[in-house]
Amino acid sequence: MTSGCNKLDVYDWLSDMDLPSNYKPFDIVEVRFKGSRKEFFVNTDNLYLEMGEMVAVEPATGGYDIGHVSLTGELVRLQLKKNKVSLDDVVKKIYRKANESDVAKYQAAKDLEWETMHRARNLALELGLSMKISDVDYQGDKTKATFYYTAEGRVDFRELIKRMAESFRIRIEMRQIGMRQEASRLGGIGSCGRELCCSTWLTDFKTVSTAAARYQNLSLNTLKLAGQCGKLKCCLNYELDSYMDALKDIPNHVERIETAIGVAYLQKTDIFKKTMWFSYPKAENWIPLSVDKVREFAELNKAGKKVDELIGLVPKEEETQKTVVFDYENVVGQDSLTRLDERNRKKKRKSKPKAKKDAPVEQGTKQDTGKKPIAKQAKPEVKLATKASDDATKKPKRRFNKNRKNPRSSGGNTGGSAPA
Repeated sequence: MTSGCNKLDVYDWLSDMDLPSNYKPFDIVEVRFKGSRKEFFVNTDNLYLEMGEMVAVEPATGGYDIGHVSLTGELVRLQLKKNKVSLDDVVKKIYRKANESDVAKYQAAKDLEWETMHRARNLALELGLSMKISDVDYQGDKTKATFYYTAEGRVDFRELIKRMAESFRIRIEMRQIGMRQEASRLGGIGSCGRELCCSTWLTDFKTVSTAAARYQNLSLNTLKLAGQCGKLKCCLNYELDSYMDALKDIPNHVERIETAIGVAYLQKTDIFKKTMWFSYPKAENWIPLSVDKVREFAELNKAGKKVDELIGLVPKEEETQKTVVFDYENVVGQDSLTRLDERNRKKKRKSKPKAKKDAPVEQGTKQDTGKKPIAKQAKPEVKLATKASDDATKKPKRRFNKNRKNPRSSGGNTGGSAPA
């Protein structure tokens, strides 16, 4: 559940207001439980309760149940009026604030719900019952469990209750819900990419018919119009009132117009633009007509007169083309994803061709060689300097004297090493 759009959450807009000194707090508190269940309880002991606190309350049967405080104060009086609950009907009490043992038992009961649901489904399959157990809600003291199921008709589950009571050792309550209530309890993601409306903020389910899709010119495709519950989507009713108001100006039962050329049939109706499109049989082009023109032509056909050709009534291109006015200002200038590619293409087109090597270069002009001129002039200077420095530091070669006797050739010390 999203914290910002949850039908179980309530915003207390009176929490920051200073109340009168002689004000007596309202003694009824709203408490929420698992799913979309909310109930009202009387705070007989005048406990100081804040929103979100866990409390032990009186259930419909024996024992106690654990819930979270969702609303206190004067706003509970408005909730009672909204839900059409009188003050005399609220008789259940709040026992105490939940202590550590109550919270531990509550967590242990909630951990058993998933396993209990699957075991109950297996028992229903063994008995051959045509029902689907969708959710299980344990009571806070782990003495009772409520099984929510969906079925097309009535189901005899007396034998199922006996087997579940033997295996689970708790009191069993079976409660049948509809497909939409099942989707509301389980939740999910709709085709729009957001959480289901019934599981977040929608509290009442209105009937949805295929007439809502017809008024909005939607294709009657059950795969697209049905939600996760298998019924028609609740969002079909959201814009139905706007369409119904716009359809008041559009003439009804005008399916064709008789002309001198032939009969033009209605193909499409743009409700909000108040434009109706007609076409002749075996013609590819559709002819747009305003609602006033269609109403005028329908009156002529009722009088037994035929209309001239509808092609001349097609609006001109200058009238149909409207200047596009953007509702934002392009400050950064990043309006195209291929803007960098176009800039590189322009640079390539503007680049000059390379000059030939043999072509003479005029005085006062520079030859575009594609290299930096500084690096080209610096290279020969570096080479000359290194060459001159090598000649200065290089030692002169020693010339060989032919008249000098070679000690190796003489018959002297043959075993010694050669002189350095």
